[in-house]
Amino acid sequence: MKKYEVRGWIEEIGIVASVRVYSADDALFAAQALADSGVPVVEITLTVPTATKVISQLAKNTPHFVVGAGGVTDAGVARQCLDAGAQFLTSDGLHPAVIEFAAAQDVVVFPGALTPTEVITAWEAKSDFVKVVPCAQIGGESYIGSLHRMFPHIPLIASGGVNQQNAAKFILAGAVALGVGRELIPSDAIRLRQVDRIGELARRYLGFVKGGREHLSARLSRKMAVDER
Repeated sequence: MKKYEVRGWIEEIGIVASVRVYSADDALFAAQALADSGVPVVEITLTVPTATKVISQLAKNTPHFVVGAGGVTDAGVARQCLDAGAQFLTSDGLHPAVIEFAAAQDVVVFPGALTPTEVITAWEAKSDFVKVVPCAQIGGESYIGSLHRMFPHIPLIASGGVNQQNAAKFILAGAVALGVGRELIPSDAIRLRQVDRIGELARRYLGFVKGGREHLSARLSRKMAVDER
């Protein structure tokens, strides 16, 4: 899959599911359940045992699926992830060497950032998106809105504390996508292999993204109508 295609899937789906579990089998189950439920963009964090093998298996055996590596902190690990089949790289912090490596390999990358300085630094280093994390704990949608007004040209992914109560608000505030983990794939749903429960949560979050985008579009249309008067 080409870089522009991966970027397009992230923008269209609006959700990057973060799989942080304690076994490879759990990771494979969660990823497959998400893909079957309409969320085919999944980040396998490197804290998952044998994470690169999980990435490789998903990349080879799951069609119409975008799998990435999370928690990537250096170029050597990034290379291992790409060799395994990862289609994007992400982290919870700002690691310039990873961004530089991804840009040279023509691979989608979105580092974690928190402050305005980190956001603009990540973007100027040629990130495809900037993941604002942990966003809910430092102002939530208001903080995303402030960053969006400062940097309207930078596509922001809201991550860290995204839940059913605030998901649509983050989109309405200007986030192009959401990074969601245990609120989308609860640990007990994975342990009990509750495919239907994960499917219902996936549909809800897809609805939050759609609803937020529709409200945002309506707001912009009203503003344009007022400006034309």
